[in-house]
Amino acid sequence: MIHSSAIVDPSARLHESVDVGPWTLIGPDVEIEAGTVVESHVVIKGPTRIGSRNHIYQFSTVGESTPDLKYRNEPTELRIGDDNVIRENVTIHRGTVQDRSLTEIGDRNLLMAYVHIGHDSRVGNDTILVNNTALAGHVEVGDWAILSGYTLVHQFCKIGAHSFSGMGTSIGKDVPAYITVAGSPAEAKTINVEGLRRRGFDSAEIAALRRAFKILYRQSLTLDAAVERLQAMAAETPSLQPLIDSLMQSQRGIVR
Repeated sequence: MIHSSAIVDPSARLHESVDVGPWTLIGPDVEIEAGTVVESHVVIKGPTRIGSRNHIYQFSTVGESTPDLKYRNEPTELRIGDDNVIRENVTIHRGTVQDRSLTEIGDRNLLMAYVHIGHDSRVGNDTILVNNTALAGHVEVGDWAILSGYTLVHQFCKIGAHSFSGMGTSIGKDVPAYITVAGSPAEAKTINVEGLRRRGFDSAEIAALRRAFKILYRQSLTLDAAVERLQAMAAETPSLQPLIDSLMQSQRGIVR
């Protein structure tokens, strides 16, 4: 399953079912679990842990050290979960000791061509990062978020669960859960209705989230006042809680 032209460090730990294509380089302190396919001309450096049934396409660089000028070659880590698709020319950097020393990607994510995941970033589960999306260091992306092509995310920003960005969006503040943003700089447009329908949210939940959007963005309330109103609604609509949590956890301020 390992092509004769591939270079695999003797200390790397690959399950016997891992498929490695020609001219790929896998360095020391790399672990790859069952069923993962690594195409040709891929570079994987450690410390990196890659789970099961991932597919990494050609010319991607996975687990490289960060260009952050504070980095001093500390043994920081990258962890990737299961069932991810990492397309051509994706770059994923390990963490730094200034944060958790860890870059982390969950399960069932699709990273399209030329996506960049910066140091210490955390990507959840079931996300889609479209071509040329770039996450600076320390970015967090919640479950089911979709970032359209050429989306740029400033360091330390949090992208909420089920949110959506339009093509070419520049994000410099936190994006709350469920919100669609677009523009440069990003502006909040609406609730991600189509995405919620696809994921099984019913009409009552979507209607409540529409009301929540108006409270947050159309009534000229302070953030604290808007959160207070949303909390009063959450008892009847529990799906509002991720939105409330993302607002309360924001440190950079939210896109408005």
